[in-house]
Amino acid sequence: MDFLMLLADIIKIQKDDPVAFTFFTGYMAMFAASIFFFFERSRVSDKWKTSLLVSGLITGIAAVHYYYMRDYYAITGENPTALRYIDWTLTVPLMCVEFYLLTKAAGAKLSLLWKLIAASAFMLVTGYIGEAFTDGTMFHSVLWGTISTLGYVYILYTAWAGEVKQLADKSGDPAVIKGVRYLAWFVLVGWAIYPIGYMCMPGGPFNVWFGWESSNVDLLYNIADAINKIGFGLVVYSMAVQNTDGLKGAKA
Repeated sequence: MDFLMLLADIIKIQKDDPVAFTFFTGYMAMFAASIFFFFERSRVSDKWKTSLLVSGLITGIAAVHYYYMRDYYAITGENPTALRYIDWTLTVPLMCVEFYLLTKAAGAKLSLLWKLIAASAFMLVTGYIGEAFTDGTMFHSVLWGTISTLGYVYILYTAWAGEVKQLADKSGDPAVIKGVRYLAWFVLVGWAIYPIGYMCMPGGPFNVWFGWESSNVDLLYNIADAINKIGFGLVVYSMAVQNTDGLKGAKA
């Protein structure tokens, strides 16, 4: 009986709780996107299969974590910080891998991949310190948020003007050039949602100055995850289909 009552609490979504709604929706959306990317691998040419595999892994890993984060939030009503950062530690570097895979044909070296992974790891570790070990003061929040931003700025620069952008232009492939530009926009606009959520935590600037509730952290993070992880994959998918269809047309 106790188990059934607990289960009812886990799956119950209050109509006035948008955070719980986005946890459940995010889980289903990520799961559906993962199945889609895995199945669509058979439709694209061989050189795009790994990229779609990575897209499926990103959303698949996120779906598993959202399944547990959804239940954690339903039971405790608290931010599942540790679970979320475990998810990001696996999925954000994989998103950086997409940049490497797209520009590999143009001469991208493994050093580019490791630099992007290192920057993403630095961004996440310092962000986790700022969020998980907050003392409720704005100094702590701003200090670690600023340090974390350095990793983000490096990835942003690489995508917009640095090595990734230069390699995409060098490839001469319109699909790659367009795809890298779209992914760069995701890094600029989509990833910018995360700092807004970060600043809503206790001691964060938005929490202190405007009184934004800490529940906004989860709401913004959930929305950002769905936009960025599924969106990243859809950009890669559209490029793969466009390139594959172009090759078929040329052969015909």
